[in-house]
Amino acid sequence: MAGGSLAARTRRDRALAIARSASAIRAPESDAVRRWLTTPGPASRMTADVVPLTALQGWRRDPATGDLHHESGRFFTVQGLTAEIPGAPVDRWSQPIISQPEIGILGLLARESDGVLEFLMQLKREPGNHNGVQLAPTVQATRSNYTRVHGGRSVPFLEFFRDPPPHGLVADVRQSEQGAWFFRKRNRNMIVLTDGHVDPPEEFRWLTLGQVHRALAEDDLVNMDARTVLSCLPFADAGLARELGGGSGFRAALVRSCDEDEPSRHTTDDLLMWITDARSRHEIRTSRAPLDGLPHWRRTDEKISHESGLFFDVVGVDVRAGKREVLRWAQPMIRPHGEGVVAFLAKPIDGVLHVLAHARVEPGYVDVIELAPTVQCTPANLACLPADARPPFLDEVLGAGPERIRYAATLSEEGGRFHHARNRYLVVETDVEDAESGDYRWVALHQLAALVRHSHYVNVQARSLLACLHSLFGGSGRGGAALPT
Repeated sequence: MAGGSLAARTRRDRALAIARSASAIRAPESDAVRRWLTTPGPASRMTADVVPLTALQGWRRDPATGDLHHESGRFFTVQGLTAEIPGAPVDRWSQPIISQPEIGILGLLARESDGVLEFLMQLKREPGNHNGVQLAPTVQATRSNYTRVHGGRSVPFLEFFRDPPPHGLVADVRQSEQGAWFFRKRNRNMIVLTDGHVDPPEEFRWLTLGQVHRALAEDDLVNMDARTVLSCLPFADAGLARELGGGSGFRAALVRSCDEDEPSRHTTDDLLMWITDARSRHEIRTSRAPLDGLPHWRRTDEKISHESGLFFDVVGVDVRAGKREVLRWAQPMIRPHGEGVVAFLAKPIDGVLHVLAHARVEPGYVDVIELAPTVQCTPANLACLPADARPPFLDEVLGAGPERIRYAATLSEEGGRFHHARNRYLVVETDVEDAESGDYRWVALHQLAALVRHSHYVNVQARSLLACLHSLFGGSGRGGAALPT
């Protein structure tokens, strides 16, 4: 491996260093890592009780619109939205949505230890997490939090990301979050390399990428914020397959897919033109609407819910934390009904793995569409939608036998705003023909990774799946390995 700072090396050296970290498990430490992950200390304790919306301390209901906002005027607002997509199976609807215009920081600190890259991961408990504590990036903070609007403690390690040295920046890009529940929400995703000594407290630990990937193979263990930052790692580069290749089958196709010298179904220029065309063909009109009186939504003192009993509720949560910037707070949260399915169909084309990306329209996107997984839906919600709203490849995903499933785990979404929101994340190998249409294209992983280096091209669900695919780098290509017991 070439010497010097990771950020200063050639792209190939960086990609190789990252790939080697993905293969580094450091077995003697595995038992200690498992104990740390499964028996968090007092710093991670938290209780989160669902309470009536009318009982939320510090939150106000706007008398004119019914919108929910914090008394400080910061953090976020729950407001009403009306969306129109001409020609779509559902061409007009109204819904509550979270408006959070400020840009937060999702930061991952990296170092080299004995020639192996390590990442400073945090055990973090969020009020909406399904299983409590999850593996998070080094820093996960909204602007209101890190500027201490709440009057609480400062965010640990924030200084590495507020003023990073240019030679230490490995990744730095603003990315969107869930466009169905957030209105134009963005966070700054950062990876910063340090060569200084960092002595972390008990809720932080340096892990190799291989150790993080093993955690990613388990349900509800790596949070959404960590997954989106991990997707920004520069895995791909020209010539990578020559360095790491060999063998056959799924993993060989996966490695070749991360090599920019390998063939792809479409050139990147063609993909960019396709995205531009999709953004021009599709039209979406959104407008704010009062949260009170949204068609088909019902509001009580307890919650806001859809008349069908499907989709999601807006509920209140009262939180007590053992060690956070503040020790008690209350907030509204979105609580979805049903577990979602998020899946890429994957297929080797000329020996190079491709995934079938969907140019998807969502009301909260900044620029009409972003590339999404092949399937992204909550099947239970289809019961009250028109038949042609059923995703085209849902049956191919749900009907896949175990021999075709290359990755599978149930993963939680952002636990700071969503209450017990979970999706089944899948990578399913397929042999379908003629899958491409106006809104679907086969994309090599190095092309997807290149788009992630820019804002508003790849949605958060597809970025999560990209991190999941990278987690198969050091394994057999059958969903990764569980942490050793």
